[in-house]
Order: sequence, then C-alpha cells, then structure tokens
Amino acid sequence: MTRHLNFLVYPGFVLLDLSGPMEVFSWGSQMSAESYRITVTSLEGGPVRSSCDLEVVTEALKTEASDTLIIVGAPAPPEGQEVSGIAAAIAGMSPLVRRIGSVCTGAFLLAESGLLDGRLATTHWFFAPKLQAMYPALRVDGDRIFTHDTGIWTSAGMSAGIDMALAMLEEDLGKEIAQAVARMLVVYYRRPGGQYQFSSLLELDPGSDKIRRALSFARENLSQNLSVERLAEVANLSVRQFSRAFVASAGMPPAKAVERLRVEAARPMVEDSRRTFDEIARLVGFGDPDRMSLSFIRTLGHTPSEIRRLSRQAVSATRAKPPL
Repeated sequence: MTRHLNFLVYPGFVLLDLSGPMEVFSWGSQMSAESYRITVTSLEGGPVRSSCDLEVVTEALKTEASDTLIIVGAPAPPEGQEVSGIAAAIAGMSPLVRRIGSVCTGAFLLAESGLLDGRLATTHWFFAPKLQAMYPALRVDGDRIFTHDTGIWTSAGMSAGIDMALAMLEEDLGKEIAQAVARMLVVYYRRPGGQYQFSSLLELDPGSDKIRRALSFARENLSQNLSVERLAEVANLSVRQFSRAFVASAGMPPAKAVERLRVEAARPMVEDSRRTFDEIARLVGFGDPDRMSLSFIRTLGHTPSEIRRLSRQAVSATRAKPPL
C-alpha cells in the first residue's frame, strides 16, 4: 500500500517545517512494507524560496484524492493576496483527503479555510493569541505541541512538526515503526501532544495594560497567593472579564500562566543545585516539592530531580573536555 502525502509550501516557508516531517515519513517507508509517496506542492508549482533563501522545486497543487495534506509554516503568519487563494485550495482539497495537518503558522491558513472552526488547534506559542483573536471560532491551546481533532492536525513550531509526523506515522504503521524512526532521527519518541511548548512568560509583554499589570504583579510576587481573584483585583477587572482578557492576551488561562511563571523562576535554581527543593518550592510559591514536581512534569516533561541530574551531567561533560 502506498499513501500519497502532499506538503503545501509558499514563499517564505520554514525549511525545517517541511524537511523534518518529510524525513519522518521517508524513514517510515524504508522501515515498513507500506510506503509513502511524497509530493511538495505550491499553488502554481515551480521553485519556491524558503525563509533561508533555499529554493525548493514544487508541483502545482491539484484537486485530487490523496492520503494526507500538510501545510508548512512560515516565520510569521502568512499575509497578502496569496492567503485567500491557498485557503480556498485547502478547503477544496479537504473532501478528497483523509487527513490534513499544519506545522507552526500553517495553522493560520487552515483557520482561514474554515476547517478549524469549532476544533481544538495549536500553533507556535508566540502566535497563539493572534490565532485566537483572528479566528474566534477556534479553540486555541498555545501550550500543546500538537493537536488532533477529528482528522485535522495542528502542531507548534519547528521541531514540533516532527512530533506530529511521528504521531501520524504511529497511526498509519504502528508504534514499533514510529519508535524505530524516532531512534534513527535521534529524537524523543515521542513527546505527548499535550506536553507544554517552551515559552518565556517572564518576558511576555501583552498588549493590554491591565493584563500587563497583573503579569508584572505575578512575576514580582511569586511566593504569594496568585489566585485568579487576586490577579483580577490587581487588573481592576471582574474575574470573568479578567479571565477572558488574559486568555486573549497570553494564550492561556491565568492559573496556567502562574504555574509556568513559577516553573520558569524555579528552573535556574534547580539547575544551580545550591538550594534544596523545599527551599525553591517555598520561594516561588509552590509550597512543597511534590506540587513543584507535578508542575515541572506538566511544563517541562521532567521532574526537578531529573533536571538537576541533567544539569550536573552537562557541567561534568564540559569540565572533562580536553583543551583545544
């Protein structure tokens, strides 16, 4: 059995958003009796220049049956006259395709096509608030590495496209093949779709002055009670108004943002090794090491103990290197 995969690109696309998932399916073909036929397409065909100036030869996108259509991302959400044409082509292809996915800001093109209406979606954490604001019919979760909602997949930026492709490969060819491909690519098999993307909330600067004030208060008072009621009071909004405005500005609920802020503040102290986990948990507002550990697992995929161990190993390896 051969499955036909279409990767849709456009001027300024990110090369890794294309090449990463392509390698997953290419290796899957080599390791299975089934195979993938991969086509790189654009609206008109011909050479298409990527964001790093490398050109890729493409075929013109045809409205024909295929197994999977993946819309590749760009460094920023696509804009201009070409957007409506690409979105219309995606919508036209959808009845003929078993599975549709996007990498990073490719989600904006999927959203413009209408296929994400009412569905859960993700994109790069930096652009998640913009995706939600532009397309309120979606349910955007800016934390997820990838989502899968009734045949429509979306993924976060860069390497997250590989995670999504591995999950698709597992759906097609089984867990053993997907694991073998991950080993060949020397990537984790596989980060769960719900694991948080990394983003620096410590540096986030939302557009709303009231939300900015609440975030600044949270950053400066991590050891205190930072309930949604307290933050709404700081922002001078009702709890309901504050929660809605916060999600629109930060791409996540207030409680999740506070957890992330605390993890980001605690991580350097965990890696430094000079403080106990009890001390760190109290300093950043977790209260106890168990709660801190659960938050680390949700946010970073590792416990504080694992992060400290990995940090020590990295320091030891650096010290052990002979001088050049």
